[in-house]
Amino acid sequence: MYLYVYKFLPSTQVEGPGERACIYVQGCSIRCEGCITPQSWQKGINQKVNVKDIAETILQGPEVEGVTFSGGEPFEQAKALAKLGNILKNENLSVVTFTGHVFEDIVKSSNADWHELLSITDLLIDGPYMKNEFDLNHPWVGSSNQRYHFLTERYHHIQPTIHKIKNKIEIRLQDDGEIVVNGIIRQKNIKDLLDGI
Repeated sequence: MYLYVYKFLPSTQVEGPGERACIYVQGCSIRCEGCITPQSWQKGINQKVNVKDIAETILQGPEVEGVTFSGGEPFEQAKALAKLGNILKNENLSVVTFTGHVFEDIVKSSNADWHELLSITDLLIDGPYMKNEFDLNHPWVGSSNQRYHFLTERYHHIQPTIHKIKNKIEIRLQDDGEIVVNGIIRQKNIKDLLDGI
């Protein structure tokens, strides 16, 4: 089974609780206005990776407490991500899944793959990015409509104080000189930041 991946980070501290691996999947039909990664929208391009291989990469990489599925839109590759999530959860890693869909629609859906992905998710962060509701006061999200759903006990301890967690960004300089920024930041601020560098 394969995943189409836009970007993979073996270790990050800004895409969910703690130190995590993060997989940004390729393909999104929601296409939120103002999305910071529109290059992840097109389906079936970029890296095609075997689920078992990426699981092995995560497990043999930097020590992390879990994996984050972001996008693109993870629920468009729900079957493969559910398989990957099952492998990682058997190794006691946690799963955080971002989606532009809302929790209620996923629950009501007849799509078995969606339910499987939901079943292995510890923390679901739902809702489309809404440009007119831009808000950096909540961790890991870009607009105030996006919500946190604690689906297992794994992260219940952060629920009462989640509003105190600050949004952060990470900046990486790749071997080829490319500068990669991840985390939540205004588009203009990215440009200003990179121009300053």
